Amino acid sequence: MAAKTFDMIVIGAGPGGYVAAIRGAQLGLNVAIVEREHLGGICLNWGCIPTKALLRSAEVFHLMHRAKEFGLKADNIGYDLDAVVARSRGVAKQLSSGIGHLMKKNKVTVFMGEATLPKAGVVSVKTDKGVEELASKAIVVATGARARALPGLEADGDRVWTYKHALTPKRMPKKLLVIGSGAIGIEFASFFNTLGADTTVVEVMDRVLPVEDAEISAFAKKSFVKQGMKIMEKASVKQLDRSADKVVAHIEVGGKVETAEFDTVISAVGIVGNVENLGLEALGVKIDRTHVVTDEFCRTGVAGLYAIGDIAGGPWLAHKASHEGVMVAELIAGGHPHPIKPGSIAGCTYCYPQVASVGMTEAKAKEAGFTVKVGRFPFIGNGKAIALGEAEGMIKTVFDAKTGELLGAHMIGAEVTELIQGYVVGRQLETTEEDLMNTVFPHPTLSEMMHEAVLDAYGRVIHM
Repeated sequence: MAAKTFDMIVIGAGPGGYVAAIRGAQLGLNVAIVEREHLGGICLNWGCIPTKALLRSAEVFHLMHRAKEFGLKADNIGYDLDAVVARSRGVAKQLSSGIGHLMKKNKVTVFMGEATLPKAGVVSVKTDKGVEELASKAIVVATGARARALPGLEADGDRVWTYKHALTPKRMPKKLLVIGSGAIGIEFASFFNTLGADTTVVEVMDRVLPVEDAEISAFAKKSFVKQGMKIMEKASVKQLDRSADKVVAHIEVGGKVETAEFDTVISAVGIVGNVENLGLEALGVKIDRTHVVTDEFCRTGVAGLYAIGDIAGGPWLAHKASHEGVMVAELIAGGHPHPIKPGSIAGCTYCYPQVASVGMTEAKAKEAGFTVKVGRFPFIGNGKAIALGEAEGMIKTVFDAKTGELLGAHMIGAEVTELIQGYVVGRQLETTEEDLMNTVFPHPTLSEMMHEAVLDAYGRVIHM
């Protein structure tokens, strides 16, 4: 059987792979994409999108309890967990089927099956109907990542869950333990805590949301504790004793091991790349701690073989994967794209309150040898935030004192995951403090706080 030949083959149809395929097709390439499970990958089906749908339900539930503050009446407030989950699955399904339409529209050939790379330039796809051989001079590996399982803390789907079980919970946890306070852990902690679970978060680092600026982490912790969460930092779960109706967790904190009982545990201790069973090593691809080693253009060092998205290492973000997909497609089509700048990729966490950041934290900027100017502005000083009833939060900016370059921006509060993009555009355009100060921000908006936080860094803040 002769192999079907394509200009470009993409393995994995998540936000890295499917975007690479679309861009390749736009540039006139004949593109094939191979996916073993769902078009849209983890992000659309089991990650970014369905979690946001769940969190939106929790946010509305939280607001219903505050009806009186807004002069409104809401009695007998409750929720139906199955209906909340059904809405979330419906949102994911709608978007996932949309990817199928995009593939058709862009004339991308879709192969549903398991891919391997038996030799350079060849992809073998095991489908329901048998094995298909595909050939191309350009192959893009976008196989993503999965939840890391720590020995003894593995998920069983009953008492101990991964993000996947937590997205389709078979019961509402009463006493919940969340292991790990990165974006995934803290979003689930926020969701279940808002719906009434007695929630404990254990974080091995010295603060929650450890990749964020220290001030933002401290603000978040205070907020979570106020909402009834128990936060344990510099702590680790040593073992879980499971029985039919409970889990006893052995938690080491401050050199001592204490035990606590929970009915549900969510493990969110990071991710590992899906590098196995593809045949990468045999082709000479270098793998470091479950991630493919690439250069700044996502090239693996094996001619014609690229790796993008989560499999190529952090930051593990859908939007980073999509941009790498576009860049690689342009390279394959003979273009000269710019490499992605990791420092201009924003991170967003959709807990309550939301957290968002781009660029360097204050500590990282100082470590890198910069003399910094730092500005802050609280939500309580903003008219729109008060009108929304969302006066809890802050925006922080970090500038290079010598050049006025915006080194980083960090936010916590209502809708900051939308606001952060203003600073992202600023960094992309290599803006200085002067440009930002001279920009007119509309009133009344939350975005005015972004202006004030810049003014504050230079001793010119107005409303504080």
